Amino acid sequence: MYLEIVNPEASLVSGDVESVTVPGVDGEFQMLNNHAPIVSVLQAGKVKFKGNPTIAEGFQKKFSKEGDKWVLHITGGTVECNNNRVMVLAD
Repeated sequence: MYLEIVNPEASLVSGDVESVTVPGVDGEFQMLNNHAPIVSVLQAGKVKFKGNPTIAEGFQKKFSKEGDKWVLHITGGTVECNNNRVMVLAD
């Protein structure tokens, strides 16, 4: 599936991933290939993704690794998943 993470500064991440985990307001949830369409508000926490998408130049320091997953800390935002495309609008 295709992931894009955008914040007010720039598009931080874009590319294919195996999974995306986000901090929903009702708890953390994961999206995999062929996930049902969803739109959700996000709370402060970690966006985690498995794969090797492109991380925009100059923003690599915002990301860390936890095992085989990349991690980005956010203060809130929204996520939309539809047709194997995940768009995270992060604060």
